Amino acid sequence: MAKTIVVYGSSTGTCEAIAQKIGEKLGAEVINVTDLTEDQIAGADNLVLGTSTWGAGEMQDDWYDGVKVLKSAGLSGKKVAVFGCGDSESYSDTFCGGMKELYDAAEAAGATMVGSVSTDGYTYDDSDSVVDGKFVGLALDDVNEDDKTDDRIDAWIPTLGF
Repeated sequence: MAKTIVVYGSSTGTCEAIAQKIGEKLGAEVINVTDLTEDQIAGADNLVLGTSTWGAGEMQDDWYDGVKVLKSAGLSGKKVAVFGCGDSESYSDTFCGGMKELYDAAEAAGATMVGSVSTDGYTYDDSDSVVDGKFVGLALDDVNEDDKTDDRIDAWIPTLGF
């Protein structure tokens, strides 16, 4: 059976709580990016990477060191999905932008990227995480649309192919 790990970077706890939900549904180990090691990456077939969005659409601060671990370990032969947490009302012009940085880093490390999501049903002005009309991963607004989070996770997981 393929091993999946869920790795998150969280400053306020929102992204951590969502990572725990996703990990539970996948039966996967959940790891704070500050604790991530190359051995954990090497032992996994699939990775789900999650970040909150900060500043002008950047990924959560702990991910800058975490990306270095991803790159040094290499992700060739691994399926990787990303999810992002954002605020579509207060930060409508950078909604879940940090997810794109994480997506780009994983793809550059050789991963096979999975889990893009239609923008249908989302309300926001702009996002770097939208490529060819789809989010590069699961975009979540647990601030303003927490009533949609569980349904969005449940709809996303079967698309990953893990």
